[in-house]
Amino acid sequence: MGKKIMFVGDSLSLNQWESLACMIHAVVPDSKYNYVRHDSISQVTFQDYGVTIYYYRSPYLVDITSEDIGPVLNLGSIVQGRNWLGMDMLVFNTWHWWTHKGKAQSWQYIRDGTTLSLDMDRHMAFYKGLTTWARWVDSNVDPTKTKVFFQGISPTHYQARDWKSVSRDCSGEQTPLSGSTYPAGTPEEVEIVNKVLSMTKTPVTLLDITTLSQLRKDAHPSVYGGNPSGVDCSHWCLPGLPDTWNQLMYASIL
Repeated sequence: MGKKIMFVGDSLSLNQWESLACMIHAVVPDSKYNYVRHDSISQVTFQDYGVTIYYYRSPYLVDITSEDIGPVLNLGSIVQGRNWLGMDMLVFNTWHWWTHKGKAQSWQYIRDGTTLSLDMDRHMAFYKGLTTWARWVDSNVDPTKTKVFFQGISPTHYQARDWKSVSRDCSGEQTPLSGSTYPAGTPEEVEIVNKVLSMTKTPVTLLDITTLSQLRKDAHPSVYGGNPSGVDCSHWCLPGLPDTWNQLMYASIL
């Protein structure tokens, strides 16, 4: 009773938050609930149980600050972290937006300490930003009161050659890949996550979803996601794969 769970991250975190809210509602369909959205925070409260599930949108986990020169991705700052305090469980994710460039990115400069630049190697930026997040966790989370998870890297299926197919992307895919390995292997960002998590003093449980999700080329909204701009091979259908992520998370806290 009275538990507070917060998902912090990008739209893949939103995917998992929506999944968990639906799974809980399916178990207690007659329970009263309310939904509130304000700025970066969305929340669903199951009133009969005092359980609130929050989603806080933070695609990079580190801050984007408004400066005279424009929006700056500050690899060393997490002022927004004050909104994440007081939770019984925190579930973080990031990566998807680190690959965005040009008009698709939400900043104009990167600040790395005293260095300001237009861009830098994205994997290095990801490593530096994630290291800042790890320091935030160590400095602000009491592991006797808050359990911390990190949602592993969620893959995309835009390049069919990654699974040795002659098709173009996830469009029309109807079956998972067989076996337990992915032809394209493990992406570099997975190794970065593992490296950073190994350095944290505060226990952080990795939801190791990457390989099992790589095999699910059939599980995306594809052309049926309501996005007029094209095929969605990044997010996941619900009910669907994020339900499995939540089942794994549930199993780890039993």
